[in-house]
Amino acid sequence: MKKITVLDFLKSKKEGRKLVLLTAYDYTFARLLDETGVIDGILVGDSLGMVIKGEEDTLSVDIEEVAYHVMSVKKGVKRTFIIADMPFGSYQPSFEKGVENAVYLIKSGADAVKVEGGSEVVPFIKKLVSSGIPVMGHVGMTPQYKNVFGGYRLRGRDRETEEKIKEDAVSLEEAGVFSIVVEMVPERLGMAITESVKVPTIGIGAGRYTDGQILVLYDVLGLYRDLDIKFVKRYTDGYVIFNNAIKRYAEDVREGRFPTEENVYD
Repeated sequence: MKKITVLDFLKSKKEGRKLVLLTAYDYTFARLLDETGVIDGILVGDSLGMVIKGEEDTLSVDIEEVAYHVMSVKKGVKRTFIIADMPFGSYQPSFEKGVENAVYLIKSGADAVKVEGGSEVVPFIKKLVSSGIPVMGHVGMTPQYKNVFGGYRLRGRDRETEEKIKEDAVSLEEAGVFSIVVEMVPERLGMAITESVKVPTIGIGAGRYTDGQILVLYDVLGLYRDLDIKFVKRYTDGYVIFNNAIKRYAEDVREGRFPTEENVYD
């Protein structure tokens, strides 16, 4: 299968084809997503802080952790485009440190990096793009700014904030991003941003009118139970399915039903 590139993302908007993205953090799930042949992009997100590490937010994740998971994901992928999150603290100290960390993620196996923020990160994004590093933007509810926003909450309710987020999206496009994640905003704002930029928008809680959608894989599979978010749709109850499988295994061991003759070596 042909490897997906930045050009495929850009063409998708012109062709009216919806982009489909999910997160992944390891080889097994990355291979599963890749072999479906229906996923355009895998985000190795700093959401690993919550669903892998069990933290309350994404802020504890560092560049080495993201790089480790990128390397694991890369081994399971032949077709799907891989984006790596630039975690909190990986680019705030200086442009130079940020570029160094972005290069680290690309060398670890990412095809692009994702940077959260609006006009304040435009100079950094320009530096990355001019250095040959594709960048995905991220506006709206940007989790790395949760302390500024006062927690995880819908953004863009009032006219002033709505205009600011829309302006941020336009400034990111002008800086050279190839796509923009739009998170947790009213549907009207998700649609307005999509109409305002030529690069594809990837919604997560941004309504029906973005150019694509992304969710956390563990949410889609019903494995992560710590948050109940309106924009999440669970397509199976993986937690219950896996829980029952483990209980059946334990019961088979204790009742002497496992291992059987077919599970032992002569």
